[in-house]
Formats: sequence, structure tokens, C-alpha cells
Amino acid sequence: MSKTSERVVSGRPDIHVVKPIPVRSYGQWAGAAVLLVFAALFLKNLTTNQNMQWPVVRQYLFHPDILSGLGMTILLTLLAMVIGLSIGIVLAIMRLSSSPVFQGASWVWIWFFRGVPPLVQLILWYNLALLIPEISIGIPFGPKFATWDTNDLITPFSAAILGLAFTESAYAAEMLRAGIQAVSSGQVEACASLGMTRSQTLRRVILPQALRIVIPPIGNDTISMLKFTSLVSVLALPDVLYSAQMVYARTHQTIPLLVVATIWYLVLTTVLTFGEHFVEHRLHSGTPLSLREMLRRLVVTVPFRRQKEIAS
Repeated sequence: MSKTSERVVSGRPDIHVVKPIPVRSYGQWAGAAVLLVFAALFLKNLTTNQNMQWPVVRQYLFHPDILSGLGMTILLTLLAMVIGLSIGIVLAIMRLSSSPVFQGASWVWIWFFRGVPPLVQLILWYNLALLIPEISIGIPFGPKFATWDTNDLITPFSAAILGLAFTESAYAAEMLRAGIQAVSSGQVEACASLGMTRSQTLRRVILPQALRIVIPPIGNDTISMLKFTSLVSVLALPDVLYSAQMVYARTHQTIPLLVVATIWYLVLTTVLTFGEHFVEHRLHSGTPLSLREMLRRLVVTVPFRRQKEIAS
């Protein structure tokens, strides 16, 4: 008797020919329906509310003052991240060193700049001249070679860079330290057996692998830094938010100008999100990510997929 007839006679179909049926989640359907209703109400209010003044938004979206502030926001984000990550790498290496002095100095730096809010740091750096009227270079406890007035050095721009970059350095140091420690210790031992120095091992083996691990949190930090740049408006530094504030102070179009700033922040955040996914995919697979695949990963989330085939 064939296997097929045996399955029919026994009345028990073979498990390999049974197709799985997905479990219907009525709770998810109900939740999705509620979310769609709220989304429809939000979009309706957004498009029909006369107080939004969409013609004014379109008028100022590409206003020269807004675009100039946009450039300042991008510049602040790039400089703060580059300087912060550079300092963070040094701090992470110091935390992992065998020297208690290096470990202690790194810990104190991270403790201070993680504990003080960025807004407070910006104000402190901007008013540094009240604490230190002059900044000089020379021999400690000896003669001074050059002296500058602190007010000449600490401008709103330099105060913003110092506050944002030092804040980022503290968080980056902890992320990089975790990434370095995630690399297998066996690879360090293998490098030592090959005669590689500690600096060569760190530069050629550990840091490249740690970079793949810390790319997602660094991407999130970059987006957070983009939003932190809005704090520099307290220093009268013309970023995109301060530029919008200056425009609506003249035109009294508060809501439309805030919508303009919001749109540009969302655009920049979207660009950074795409860039993060592209770099992350490139580092993991070694191949560039297509635009279609990137959109699918960002927008489409399928938590459970039906299994097409069951191995016999």
C-alpha cells in the first residue's frame, strides 16, 4: 500500500502536507481600526484648520532667513557630532585603560557632562567670562606666553559648539566603550599572538568591529543632536528655530512659522534616518541598500510571516 493510501486510511494527514493557518489577532485589528480613526481625525483637523494658514507656510518655507538658519542647524549638528565622537573615542579608551588616573579622569568627565543639562551648559559656556575673564597659554604656575579676552573667544557659536560637543562626548564614550567590550576577547588574544601591539589591535581589529555595533545608537544620537541644536536659540544664534522666531516676531504669524521649522526638522530627521539605515546595511552586508528596500524596512513592518514551505 502506498504512503498516500496509508494517510487516507488512517485519517491522519501527514504533518508535512498540512499548511499552517495564521492565528487571527482580533485585538490587533481593533487597535489598528482605532488608530486609523484617530489618524483620519488628525489629518482632517490638520488640513481644514484655518489657523494653520498653509498659504503662509508655503510662503516662508524657502524664505532666505529660514534657509540660512537651516544651514546653521546642519553645521552645528555636524561639528558637534564630529568633535563629540572624537573626544568620546579618547574617553572610551581611557575608561578601558589600566591606569587609574585615566579611568578616573574619564569617569569624572562623563559624570559631569551627562549630569548637566545641555541648556545649562550652553548658558554656562556663554557666560564663561564672568568666571574666567582671560584665557592664557603658558607654563603652569609660571609665565604666560599669550593671553586673550574670554569674551573674544567665547562667541555664541563657540559656546554652542562647546556645550553640544561636550554633552555628546559623554554619551558617545559610553556607547563606544560598550561596543569595544562587545568584541570577543579571543580576537585580542589572537592579535597578541601575531605580535600586534595594543594600538594596532585597537585600530585595525577592535574599533572597526565596534563601529558596526555602535552605528544604530550613534545614528539615534545624531538625530537627538539635531534637535538639541534648537536650544541655541537662547544664545541668539540664528539656527532654523531662532530664524523662525525672528520672522514671526515681525509678521506675528507664530503658528505658520513654527510649522515651517517643524517641517524642516522632520525633513532633516528623515534624511538622517535613511543615512543611518544605509550605513548600517553597508557595514553588515558589504553591499549598498537599494532605495526600495530601504523604504520597505523603514515603513513596512511584518512581525510574523507565513512559512511558505515546511521541509519534509
